[in-house]
Amino acid sequence: MKKFKKNNQATEEAEEVKVEQAEEKEETAEVSVTTEAAVTGVETEDVPDENAPEKVKQFSVSISKIKAELAKDVVGMEDVIDSVICAIIAGGNVLLEGVPGVGKTRLVRSLGKTLSLPFSRIQFTPDLMPSDVTGTNIIEQDEKGKMSMVFRRGPIFANLVLADEINRATPKTQSAMLEVMQEHKVTAAKTTYTLEEPFFVLATQNPIEQDGTYPLPEAQIDRFMFKLLVGFPKKGEIADIVNMTQITMDETAEAVIDGKTIMEMRELSKTVPVLNEVLDFTVKLVSNTHPEIEDSPATAKKYVRYGASPRAAQALITCAKVRALMHGRFNVSYNDIKALAYPVLRHRVKLNYNAVNDKLSVDDVIKQLISETK
Repeated sequence: MKKFKKNNQATEEAEEVKVEQAEEKEETAEVSVTTEAAVTGVETEDVPDENAPEKVKQFSVSISKIKAELAKDVVGMEDVIDSVICAIIAGGNVLLEGVPGVGKTRLVRSLGKTLSLPFSRIQFTPDLMPSDVTGTNIIEQDEKGKMSMVFRRGPIFANLVLADEINRATPKTQSAMLEVMQEHKVTAAKTTYTLEEPFFVLATQNPIEQDGTYPLPEAQIDRFMFKLLVGFPKKGEIADIVNMTQITMDETAEAVIDGKTIMEMRELSKTVPVLNEVLDFTVKLVSNTHPEIEDSPATAKKYVRYGASPRAAQALITCAKVRALMHGRFNVSYNDIKALAYPVLRHRVKLNYNAVNDKLSVDDVIKQLISETK
């Protein structure tokens, strides 16, 4: 009888060992598949949420509708449009640099119509004051003759704000944008006013070498999630622009989504998973922009004067989640980080004279840093 119990006990222990080994194999297989997807940059379609596929599909459909409406008013600029849409959903601000007359203002006005959001435009000039942007307190008299202090809101109180030629204003006025862009709040006379969401600032600037411009402060530049370069249109695109404006100068885009939908899309993007390997790559890439770090690559030590701030890593991960959804995926890959590195880092990385002597642009240095980041 004792022998029989011993045999049963031994059999049960053997079965438990087999079950544990099987579970270990399954966990190992899952880890290997996940790691392989991260290392190779394979864009998997595995999603933890059973409703995620439908949400991702609806997300992509909304993006396609926005692009289709913008195409009615804007010729070309596909990469710029993708980046601007990505930044709006991610909750960031965009700095556009390019010569006048390439359609920057028209893009933002058309976006306002497409997204059903209030739009305002601020033309920055050397004599523009901070109160002209944020608003000011004024004394008003009511029907009974009583005087009272009332806050008159400035043009910054809108969902979409175009800060046109922002580098033509003085640093004092430029600094008035800091709190608004970072915290989406305005403080006047000890009272803080919260702006409605979604809030998005698209600032344009002329190249610094043009007369009458003031370089943006470093603290304000870091508030921009992206810096986008708007090139001169191609010959065929110029012909399309001319033909389009001969019909009407007004924007013809129609509303396809609203602010509430934008906020829902933003919340969905926050749920997109990021593998630890992809996060480590992002952190290493940002760290590699700092020449003072001992193990930074040779490119940073030779060409970089100042590296990117931690906001760069935050922007890369946040926007990579949105970009993944825009491409119909529910996971972030290495390709997302590499593609977003240029608009996220080009205004945060400052080059030294070695780069100028070797005729390297910021994008050239970023490309080398990506290749040296493992």
